[in-house]
Amino acid sequence: MMPLVPFVAWSTGGPAQADTAALVAQVAAGDSAALAELYRREVAAVYRYALAFCGNPGWSADATQEAFVALATRPQGFDATRGSLGAYLAGVARHALAARWREGFAAQPLTDDEPTEGDAEGTASPETLLLQRQSSDEVWAALRRLPAPFREALVLVDLQERPYAEAARIAGIELNTLRTRVHRARLKLAALLGADPRDPS
Repeated sequence: MMPLVPFVAWSTGGPAQADTAALVAQVAAGDSAALAELYRREVAAVYRYALAFCGNPGWSADATQEAFVALATRPQGFDATRGSLGAYLAGVARHALAARWREGFAAQPLTDDEPTEGDAEGTASPETLLLQRQSSDEVWAALRRLPAPFREALVLVDLQERPYAEAARIAGIELNTLRTRVHRARLKLAALLGADPRDPS
């Protein structure tokens, strides 16, 4: 059973992130203190993402470790012009989890992803407002029941508050596909919560 993880937005800026590229350069030069500082900043968010995506604490810990091993051994793989360090690490963790599934540990194919009208970016949908009124326990219980692609989209956009473009890069999908999955995930989650998302009461 997936442990309850607090809804904490992923940090995307501020003074603590301003020197990320410099710290990564220090990691490339063999500075273990710089690696430790980046680990301190990013590990919780990477683990939360992996756990919400796969629901398995062991796999999540392994995927998080692989992300930081990649940073330590191949720091040149991170390009600050393409996105944040958190997005890069989440992408590595996602690939690690996908590799486990390809090996036959698990599979949750997407079965309902036809194009549909999505939500405007930056606009709180009725479904989002519904989620904000629910307790963390209720939402996580319902979130566990979503197919993995829908769950990942919702985790990235609504729980970690990532921009759509960055979320799409992490998930390895087109931006329009990401929008569609977020929209459908909100509807499915609202249905699982047993409430009409358009009911203001």
